[in-house]
Amino acid sequence: MMKSACYTRGPSPTREGRRYGMALVKGFWVGLCCLVLSLASACGTSSSVPPGGGAGFIASDPNVALSTQPPAFTLQILHASDLEASIAAVQDAPRFSAVVNALRPQFPNTVVLSSGDNYIPSPFYNASTDRSLQGRYNLTPGKADIEIINAIGFEAAAFGNHEFDQGTRQIRDLLRPDTDRGYAGARFPYLSANLSFSGTGELASADFAADGQEASSIRGRIAKTAVITVGGQRIGLVGATTTRLAAISSPGPEVRVEGRVDDTDQVSAALIQGFVDQLTAQGINKIILLAHLQQLQNEVSLASQLRNVDIIIAGGSHRVIAKPTDRLRTDLPDTRTGDYPILRSSASGQPVAVVNTGSNYRYVGRLVVSFDANGVIARIDPVSGAYAADDQGVAAVRGTPNPDVVRIANEIGNIIRTKDGRTFGSTTQFLNGLRAEVRTEETNLGNLTADANLAYARTVDPSTVISLKNGGGIRAPIGATTGGGGGEPVRRIPPVANPEAGKQSGQISQLDIETALAFNNGLSLLTVTAEELKQIAEHGVAQTQPGATPGRFPQIGGFAFSFDPSRPPGSRVLSLRVDTPTGRDVVVRNGQVQGDPRRTFRLVTLDFLANGGDDYPFPRLSNPNRVNLAPSSGITFDTPGSEQDALARYLRQIGVFTEPDTPPAQDTRIQNLSARPDTVLQGL
Repeated sequence: MMKSACYTRGPSPTREGRRYGMALVKGFWVGLCCLVLSLASACGTSSSVPPGGGAGFIASDPNVALSTQPPAFTLQILHASDLEASIAAVQDAPRFSAVVNALRPQFPNTVVLSSGDNYIPSPFYNASTDRSLQGRYNLTPGKADIEIINAIGFEAAAFGNHEFDQGTRQIRDLLRPDTDRGYAGARFPYLSANLSFSGTGELASADFAADGQEASSIRGRIAKTAVITVGGQRIGLVGATTTRLAAISSPGPEVRVEGRVDDTDQVSAALIQGFVDQLTAQGINKIILLAHLQQLQNEVSLASQLRNVDIIIAGGSHRVIAKPTDRLRTDLPDTRTGDYPILRSSASGQPVAVVNTGSNYRYVGRLVVSFDANGVIARIDPVSGAYAADDQGVAAVRGTPNPDVVRIANEIGNIIRTKDGRTFGSTTQFLNGLRAEVRTEETNLGNLTADANLAYARTVDPSTVISLKNGGGIRAPIGATTGGGGGEPVRRIPPVANPEAGKQSGQISQLDIETALAFNNGLSLLTVTAEELKQIAEHGVAQTQPGATPGRFPQIGGFAFSFDPSRPPGSRVLSLRVDTPTGRDVVVRNGQVQGDPRRTFRLVTLDFLANGGDDYPFPRLSNPNRVNLAPSSGITFDTPGSEQDALARYLRQIGVFTEPDTPPAQDTRIQNLSARPDTVLQGL
């Protein structure tokens, strides 16, 4: 059905908040309050972008016109992305449920949707395997995450990349119910129009559903599209997943990405349009795209390429977009990096609203939109925006937590709390694992874990001289933040004490390490030539640009390099040296490899990268002489050759870590020449 092309600009969104007191669920949360602050996930956004805009800020297009026809149907969409529960979810998931419970009944036509990454390997995710739960979760990680999502009432989700971190067997086990143990399975479908499954692996035909069916009839199944009927209106849903899935996760050969696959993460508009057209051919004139494309700019760009898509719920970027009047959380703190909603004109000249929220159960996104009789957006209700899921946010909406979410969070919290009492050394500094920084610059936590990997590798092969890992593998800081209220500046401090667990201030615990290095990759040794090392460094900084947070950005040990982000990718590294036991080896000067380009260096990296993860070129090395330092499966915290074990050993060895985190202007291992002069080869 074609939509009318007559629009007018809608009202500027504003929101008035109301504050009410309420008693929150107590128990474990109180004892863990300080710990939650110290380990709030690095997936949350912390950016240098000023509140009103700046580099990377995405503004709504003021020229987009909304329909002048009378509103005929109003829909409230409560949404989230990148829920990725970790330690902070012990408090945030119940509060998120309280906000949803308060907002849902305010409009009769409401849907609750996710744009993917509903879970991620973490202490929270792994706690489902604890035997103290008496087999309720069948010793399967992630089942507690799905039970929380079920209890909140999500009705559909897109596949993100982290759903595939442990392969399709894990997806199968989380989708399917296990009635013997009281596990309901996923009570919502997973959608992705650009993923195809061979049907020859862990997933069977019963795990899939035909496209365009009611979401409530295909719970726990996989499809490309679905429909939700609310208030007598059919709402079409289409899913889309990052095209670089195989490079940043572990889907295996069973999963194929359709359409173009390149560094942009952008999905094929023509491919998505075909599935949109299938829905509109059924007479559906309100379409929502659940897209998990890693960088918010990708969803914004896609909006202008599609026809008859009204709303895009973005995922993967973790960016907080909000109205200027929305109150943001200050415990990391968060920063507004886009308008809510971001308005664009579609390929057919119709308004499209792009929305996103911060990750880790920190915000409930709320879009209240009215459509005219042709299904064109006529009005954005001023109550739309980002609703913080903290104590103040819950009190403002007078929300009550879902009791099942409270129960699950407490069960998981009691398990992971014990890990905070097992300590390994200490730090006098905040260890920076914040997403916006560890993926764009050298950080002290990046240095620490890279050095830890190098130290362990040398116990196996003393000839190892350099270490490289990806910033995207660091999932959280180790430390706490204070201040941020009433104009008080935010301070980053070392880990706080947890008296219940016997942890003293500054001590680094197993829980800290597991949360920061949640994937616990195995380590691999490789031999690289001088020329290959330059190519590897170039790859690491190839996606650096304002507003981007590429997971491939490196954190390194045993060498240093400078790069100019204004130069074309592939020609950005201007200086590089390796610090060998016999002296400093100049590898790159003025962008050119020095000496014999075939001379070699022994390097330790993550097995994920050694396998080509984040598109690193390690599988194409001329003579890698690869040695894996950990088994390919069954890696746990204490597994020798895993990155968590390497960091624990190194902390025991050094005792106290004292290196402060520095801004880019003072970084020495990775020197960004847009922020500082090049001193990598000074004196050489």
